[in-house]
Amino acid sequence: MSVSSQGLSHGLKQRHVTMLSIAGVIGAGLFVGSGHAIAEAGPAVLIAYAIAGLLVVLVMRMLGEMAVAAPDTGSFSTYADRAIGHWAGYIIGWLYWWFWVLVIPLEANAAATILHTWFAGVPMWLFALGITVLLTITNLFSVKNYGEFEFWFALVKVVAIVAFLAITGAAIMGFIPGSQVSGVSQLFAHGGFMPNGFGAVLGAMLTTMFTFLGTEIVTIAAAESDNPQQQITKATNSVVWRISLFYLGSIFVVTALVAWNDPLLASSGSYQRTLELIGIPNAKAIVDVVVLISVASCLNSALYTASRMLYSLSRRGDALRQFGETAANGTPQKAVLGSMVVGFLTVIANYLMPKAVFDILLATSGTIALLVYLVIAISQLRMRQRMIAKGETPAFKMWLFPWLTWAVILFICGVVAMMAIRPEHQIEVIGTGVLALALLVVGWARSRLFGTPWSKSRPVVAAARS
Repeated sequence: MSVSSQGLSHGLKQRHVTMLSIAGVIGAGLFVGSGHAIAEAGPAVLIAYAIAGLLVVLVMRMLGEMAVAAPDTGSFSTYADRAIGHWAGYIIGWLYWWFWVLVIPLEANAAATILHTWFAGVPMWLFALGITVLLTITNLFSVKNYGEFEFWFALVKVVAIVAFLAITGAAIMGFIPGSQVSGVSQLFAHGGFMPNGFGAVLGAMLTTMFTFLGTEIVTIAAAESDNPQQQITKATNSVVWRISLFYLGSIFVVTALVAWNDPLLASSGSYQRTLELIGIPNAKAIVDVVVLISVASCLNSALYTASRMLYSLSRRGDALRQFGETAANGTPQKAVLGSMVVGFLTVIANYLMPKAVFDILLATSGTIALLVYLVIAISQLRMRQRMIAKGETPAFKMWLFPWLTWAVILFICGVVAMMAIRPEHQIEVIGTGVLALALLVVGWARSRLFGTPWSKSRPVVAAARS
């Protein structure tokens, strides 16, 4: 394998980045996991999704401002390095890499579970291994392969959601003969719109907030396209309608048609249960296919995102130098393999470790999403202040600066504090906190040993091909 010093290629086409920005954030959590949130908060889960969605819209606007000014495959980790200090970019970069490495066994197991129901004679671990290896190979050849796979994965998800909204919309209007449900009466039946109180809504918000992590991947991928500034601007501007249509639209029609206390809602999943009540034949098989594709999409993106963050960390001197090398095709193959090896080990751990031990591993990623959002907000605040001091104006702006930026910072701090006092979320705060502290100690020790900057930003090696 020859090694190139030219950096990453620009192999992603406009249609790749566009489709990634439209449906890249949609995972199995929408098709299946949303049922648990609805069962917890009732129809008022719409409020939870709206608050979480608004937070993501604002965070993406701030990230878009920085990414348009300086596209970089390290995205917010690089911006944190420049705006806050080398320590911040180091910690958030490794936390983010760890998050996506842990996604690999979760998605591989979810895919294996579905495939095992179809082919019961094949062991689940073989399916998990097979799909992980297959998607690793696609990531090794070129970024174009990742983009092509993700384009078709995302297209299937978009078509599935649009079809679901059309079918449920017709059911609400009473246009589907034989449907057991119609109208929107379920929004206020069985105890009203908020049957379990606002506390349940807050609990659901803490759960739903993490389903949106992945929206920011487009700013990482856009750095490998021909016109990253234009792609990032389009993707950021489309966040509002994407969240409104795909998430709020889906949750609205489900809560309008299905009783929130339906015992099969959480176990079957929101999409499957809704289609069953409407009378769509083979609803489970249809949803299983869509979920399988969504899971493969998430695993594909997890490998891609982890490898690019590892590559960026290496280019900044925060990981082994070899991970910052690219093959002749402009792909960081060693970073892909390094992330895949750790991900593969976590897949094995998922099957061999006691559940309690693996749950502790998962807990370490529990609040990484909020830390990523917090770092993005603080970085944007500082970078904009520097631009103002120099008399410069960003080409793409965060709204109502600095008030909305400060509002996001305070809101995130409040959510973390709320998680810390809620027993069911304390382990996540503790787990992520311990991991972040360990990274802080290791990073500080490395800076002392090698004499690298720690409190101030470290110069970044050019990482993109012109």
